[in-house]
Amino acid sequence: MHQRSQTAPRRVLLTGWFSFRDGEATAGDVLALHRVETVLRGSGTPYDIAWSPGFRPDALHLDDVRPHDYTHLVFVCGPLHGPQVEELHRRFAHCVRIAVGTSVIDPEEPAVTGFHRVLARDAPGRAPTEDLAARAPAVPPRPVVGVILTHGQHEYGAQRRHGEVAERVTHWLGGKDCARLELETRLDTRDWHLNATPAQVQSVLARLDLVVTDRLHGLVLALRVGTPVIAIDPVAGGAKVTAQARACGWPALLPAEQVDERRLDRWWDWCLTSGRVAARQARETFREGRPEDGADHLLEALTSGAGAG
Repeated sequence: MHQRSQTAPRRVLLTGWFSFRDGEATAGDVLALHRVETVLRGSGTPYDIAWSPGFRPDALHLDDVRPHDYTHLVFVCGPLHGPQVEELHRRFAHCVRIAVGTSVIDPEEPAVTGFHRVLARDAPGRAPTEDLAARAPAVPPRPVVGVILTHGQHEYGAQRRHGEVAERVTHWLGGKDCARLELETRLDTRDWHLNATPAQVQSVLARLDLVVTDRLHGLVLALRVGTPVIAIDPVAGGAKVTAQARACGWPALLPAEQVDERRLDRWWDWCLTSGRVAARQARETFREGRPEDGADHLLEALTSGAGAG
C-alpha cells in the first residue's frame, strides 16, 4: 500500500457504491455511511458525501465534485472491484485514498491496490471484522404500511378509476417516512412470492401498523386482525369497498373522486392514533359474530326454495 504524509487541513469526500451513477444504495451501505459520519463528526473532520443522481437528485454528485477540494477520499462498504472504483483512483490521484468496511475479493486487483489503506471487513488471510452497519446510530422505528392495490375489476367498465387511484396513492406514499410492503390477497401454492393460505396473509397483516388498500378484502382481512386501514373505493360513485366499509362501520374511507394528499394525511394520522383502538374494536366485533352476514340466512334460503333475497 502507498504511504503519504498530509500536512494540509483534512477535507474528506465520502464515496461508495451509493455514489456511482449506475450504482445502488442499499440500507446496509447507507447505515455504514452513517457510522463513518459519526466518527468524522466526533473528530471535527469536515466531509462531503457524493450520492448517485438516481438516488438523490438534489445532492452532491461525483460529476459535480472538484477533486482538488479534497485531501482524502474514503470509500465506504461494499466490494472493492471493477472499473468504477479504479476510476476513483485516477480522478482522485492526489488524495489519500482509504477504503473502510469493504470486502476484498482479489487483493491484487487495481481497485484494491489503488488505496493507500484498506480497513476491510473481510479479505483473504485476514480475520473478519464487524460490518459498519452494526454500530450505526440507532434510529426510531417507522410505521410499517401494507399496500394492497388492484388493477383489475374490469367489470365496472367506465366507472373504473383504478389507475388514477393507484397513481395518487403510490405518489403520496412515496413521500411518507414509512416502511412500505406491497402485498397481495391472491393465493398461490406454486409461487413462493405469494402466500398459500389466508392464515399466512393474516399473519403479515397482523404485524403491520397500517394498511392502505382499494380492495374489499384488503379492508376486511386487516380489520379481522385489528390493523387500521385507509380504504379507497376505486370505482366512481362508490361500489363494494364503500358498501363494505359501511357494513363494518369503518370510517377511514375515501371515494375515488376525493383521493388527495390532504385527505390521505388526515386518515393517516387518525389510523396511527385513535384508529388503532377502532381497528381492535372492529376485530372484536367480528369475533363476537356481529353484525349479521349472508351466511346467517343461508339455511333459511336453502329450505325456502328459490327466490331473490
